[in-house]
Amino acid sequence: MNNDEKWMTLAIKQAVKADTEGEVPVGAVIVKDGQLIAQAHNQPISTNDATAHAEIQVLRAAGKLQKNYRLIDTTIYVTLEPCAMCLGAMMHARIARMVYGTSDPKTGVCGSRVNLTTESFFNHKMEISGGVLEIECKELLQSFFKSRRKDNLNL
Repeated sequence: MNNDEKWMTLAIKQAVKADTEGEVPVGAVIVKDGQLIAQAHNQPISTNDATAHAEIQVLRAAGKLQKNYRLIDTTIYVTLEPCAMCLGAMMHARIARMVYGTSDPKTGVCGSRVNLTTESFFNHKMEISGGVLEIECKELLQSFFKSRRKDNLNL
């Protein structure tokens, strides 16, 4: 198992935690110099906060711990390709590298739906890798939504 898989495994554990709480199973961790800085999962439903995506939650936690909203030289691992809100927050936080598990053809902005990562209006560039433990990440999401459709719950 390489380092990306090691850290994505922790992000998947956070996604499973979200799932057990009735949230869309997305998890994220932030790492700096080979050390875990923060971990979080989706919480929009439980917090009644549309911005409480896993990425935003982990950025908030890491910023508090680092006592700085700029998370220079960090890597974020997230189980699902980020949406526009989350990518923008990562750019503002100056995340150096982002690794995601599975793509999001509906709202992914790192190449699936659209690619905002190369837009000139961002004055920061980050390295991006996708497809790390993709099958595991995708299966979590598919299982969650299949169960929701079966139970006729709307999300």
